This record gives sequence, C-alpha cells and structure tokens, in this order.
Amino acid sequence: MAVLLLAALAAVAVPSPAAAHPFGDPQTVSIARDEQRPDIVRVRWRVGGPDDLTLLGVSLGLLPSDRVLLDGAVDYRTSDPAVIASSERFGAYLLERITVADGSRQCPGVVAPVKALARVGASVDFTCPGSVDQVTVAVRMLTDLNPAYRAMATGPGGQRAVYGSGEDSHDWALVGGAPTLASGTSLGRSAALQIAAVVGAGLLVAIGALLVARRLRRRGVVA
Repeated sequence: MAVLLLAALAAVAVPSPAAAHPFGDPQTVSIARDEQRPDIVRVRWRVGGPDDLTLLGVSLGLLPSDRVLLDGAVDYRTSDPAVIASSERFGAYLLERITVADGSRQCPGVVAPVKALARVGASVDFTCPGSVDQVTVAVRMLTDLNPAYRAMATGPGGQRAVYGSGEDSHDWALVGGAPTLASGTSLGRSAALQIAAVVGAGLLVAIGALLVARRLRRRGVVA
C-alpha cells in the first residue's frame, strides 16, 4: 500500500512538461500612447507559454482537436504560432478580448501584422476620438479557456496591474503615470499569492513522499 502511495505522489510531483495550464508563466501586456499620435493607444499582448497558444488554436478551430490529449497534455509544434497569427479568427479574438475606452467612448482597434507571435506577441492599435491622457483597458485573453489565467500588465511611469477573471478592467494614466497598481492590489502580493499556492502544493507533495520513503526505510531496517 505504501509503495502504491509513493508512486502516486511521484506521479503528481512530476507534471507533464507539455501540459498547457494557467499556472505556468503568466501572459504579459504593455500599454502605451503613440508618441506621434496622442489619440492612439497601443496594447501589446504576449502569451505566457507556447503550449497555451496551441490550446488557443484548438479553441479557435485553427488546429485539430486531437492536439490536446485526453490527459490534458498539449502537442505543441513550432509551426503553431504562424498558423494562429495568420488567421483572421485570431485577430477577431484579440479585438474581442482586449478593449480600450476613453470614458464612455470605445476606441476601435486594428491588429498590427504579427511576425513572431510566440516570441514577440501581438499588438493592437486603438484609435480614440481625440488625444487621451487616461483610458480604461480591458484584457480577457484566455480566461474563456480557463478562468485561472492571469496577465501581468505594465504602463507608462512604471504602472502595474494584474488582469484576471473578475479583474479584467483597469484605468491607465498615459501621461506622467506614477508607479501604481490600477486595480488597487499590490502586483507583488498578487504574484506572490499565485506562486505561493503552486510552491505550497509542491512542498506538501514532496513532504508526503519523504515521509513515506522514511517509513519504508524504517520497515526495511526492522525487517
């Protein structure tokens, strides 16, 4: 019985390296006003892990569904980012999941040509009715696939925000922004909580495995 328990703990402690999940590297988002056009707000999005791109490609119908295995592992291929980036469905998804508003007025967006989606990411230029000093930016990328996905965002003047399910909209100062967190929650605290949850679970598994191993060794000595 103890041997079976130890084997189960070892299996949990070593996750598949090809499994796409929301607890890996977070997505990143940068927000800035165009220096030449003060009515344009540029939002750049980059995925956390390439496996998550494959998962998105399957969700958008751009990649075959069998690329996601029954155990949740993802069959990522280096050609996946190019397939996704060249699709109009991906562009439509960006414009649906990322929005910019100047007060009550929505700023229409245009997706810039994507050349290296996995490495550089994708950019969207939002044109507002006039010069803007502050905007509300909503980011809901991948949270339709799993609400646990998070995006770490940066803006002018060292501003920071964490986007996630239930916290998908933040205000940004585009001129002279102070280093603040738009959501009112510490970025370090939010990131620390996520990391602590994952590390804590790993420690519990490791401690459990160690205790079982010690018990087995003691039994061997007694025998």
